[in-house]
Amino acid sequence: MRTGNYIRKNLFFFILISPAAAIMAWLTIYPVIHVVDLSFFKYNYITDIKTFVGLGNFKEILSEQLFQQAFLNTLLFSLLATAAEVAGGIILALIFDGRFAGKRVFMIISIFPMMISTMVICAIWKTLYHYDIGLFNATLRSIGAKPVGWLIDQGKALFSIVIVDIWQWTPFTFIMTQAAMSSIPGEIYEAAQIDGAKYHQIVGRITLPILSSQIMLLIMLRTIDTFKLFGKVYALTQGGPGNSTETLSYFIYREGFSYFNLGRASTASIITLIVAAGISLIYIRKILQEDA
Repeated sequence: MRTGNYIRKNLFFFILISPAAAIMAWLTIYPVIHVVDLSFFKYNYITDIKTFVGLGNFKEILSEQLFQQAFLNTLLFSLLATAAEVAGGIILALIFDGRFAGKRVFMIISIFPMMISTMVICAIWKTLYHYDIGLFNATLRSIGAKPVGWLIDQGKALFSIVIVDIWQWTPFTFIMTQAAMSSIPGEIYEAAQIDGAKYHQIVGRITLPILSSQIMLLIMLRTIDTFKLFGKVYALTQGGPGNSTETLSYFIYREGFSYFNLGRASTASIITLIVAAGISLIYIRKILQEDA
């Protein structure tokens, strides 16, 4: 009875949101269901041959060396980029927390990378990384050092992409951290200074503990975003050299849009979704525990 009364009282509200809710459901729920359905089939879009294989795609992909390499590359990239971006954002927020001349100008410059398109950023950095004409190697040659194969060396390519991601998205963590820091009452700092606390003690025992939930949220957001890395790999290395920068998203792209194996692409997508959802649940649980 209470549910019926609630619906009748808010009928106009439900009518207003129903078109948007229907569109969102069609754009989110239906694609997920369709991908789950395709994951149980061998399906080539070109030949239009669809064969039911059950969990065969999952067994095949999980045991495949290329997929395992893509998973490890994605995990390594996510760990390195997230740690550096969150740490960098906190450091910048602490630096800009004080008052100094030109603070607004420096803040605008610091957040500029986040405002540029990923493809434009990749074009800039690909030029900087170029072995023959890139600025980095030109600088190394000018001081008598050997040039580095930033994007053509298997041991350096993934880390080079990590640097690009750090440059682009550290401003995001900086803005979020500074916004959280601005909400801390000044009286807390004043009381600590009166008690004789030094700067590093204030940061370590007051600022960071208060911001722990916000920092955990930033880690979760950046982990999810870095875990679906695609654009930078596509623009800078296309998975090379020697699959050293192959990621889950790029693996899915190649299976679906280069080889037209939609069943395998859907299976890899489901595995990626499950892993990302699991990571998110871990972070959300920790955030809720800290807020409780």
